[in-house]
Amino acid sequence: MSKRDYMNTSVQEPPLDYSFKSIHVIQDLVSEEPRTGLRPVKHSKSGKSLTQSLWLNNNVLNDLKDFSQVVSQLLQHPENLAWIDLSFNDLTSIDPVLTTFFNLSVLYLHGNSIHRLGEINKLSVLPRLRSLTLHGNPIEEEKGYRQYVLCNLPRITTFDFSGVTKADRTTAEVWKRMNIKPKKGRVKQDVL
Repeated sequence: MSKRDYMNTSVQEPPLDYSFKSIHVIQDLVSEEPRTGLRPVKHSKSGKSLTQSLWLNNNVLNDLKDFSQVVSQLLQHPENLAWIDLSFNDLTSIDPVLTTFFNLSVLYLHGNSIHRLGEINKLSVLPRLRSLTLHGNPIEEEKGYRQYVLCNLPRITTFDFSGVTKADRTTAEVWKRMNIKPKKGRVKQDVL
């Protein structure tokens, strides 16, 4: 199958679904059988899945150690991964490994234990990220949570399963001007 054929067919492929499997560590995916849906996931001749979606929701993951290596074992084209669902796990931060999947457009992180609002800044390097969920994390209680996310991730079109409106963008910009201090450059002083 050519790369072009892969790109045309895999978007419609069902996800590689490891949800509700009580997975504690990413390495467990290698030995675990994914859930089967109405349509089976297609595989390459080497046995790797031809999908762009990986669902790991409703497990007990607290880190993403070995994520890239394991995804490379499971997917024929890991660089085309477009949807990762890590909702309802025990993640306390946004692992930088997620920022290496430049085709990622949907990322679900709701229902975890992320407690630092600044963690979302890591996601600003993802050029195609359009849909993000973070509700149900401790950061949701932070003042200006929605505005902070929209200021730092301006390409997001859906946040916490709600569409981002022009009014949301305007509110976020006003919030940014009122709450985020511009970084000042250092001024060298001549010592006499």
